[in-house]
Amino acid sequence: MRKPAKYWVERLGLEPHPDGGYFKETYRSSASTEFTDFSSERNVSTGIYFLLTAGNFSAFHRIKSDEMWHFYSGDAISIYVIDQNGKLNEINLGLDLEKGQVPQAVVPAHCWFASKVQDGGAYGLVGCTVAPGFDFEDFEMADRNQLRAEFPEHKELITSLTRI
Repeated sequence: MRKPAKYWVERLGLEPHPDGGYFKETYRSSASTEFTDFSSERNVSTGIYFLLTAGNFSAFHRIKSDEMWHFYSGDAISIYVIDQNGKLNEINLGLDLEKGQVPQAVVPAHCWFASKVQDGGAYGLVGCTVAPGFDFEDFEMADRNQLRAEFPEHKELITSLTRI
């Protein structure tokens, strides 16, 4: 029998994430160094559990690092990535390879991205590995009006996956 989302939240000690969903940091490398695009030292890598539920979403945001997503359990998740040239790419993260899903995917640094559980799904449990390591100093939440002005061809998607 499949575990409900509440099981994962409780058993993994997940807490609400600022851009939507639930998370828990599970890894922060002890090694740190200076990287060209960052104002101060960063850990080499970080990792989290991340859980999204139906009716919720991870709002458009961007970070200064690459972020690798790993699918663990539940239903497939759609990750929407808008690159710096405005090209939209939808990644279907899940285990049904025949439906075009992939168990791992990378969101490149500096790209706007958002995610949600695919239609009909209840939840998706994933992991995210960030290198150089995640720091909220490198996190930028999208402003709906600014993002729609920059990428008007994606206006409807941006409207549905932003909060402000």
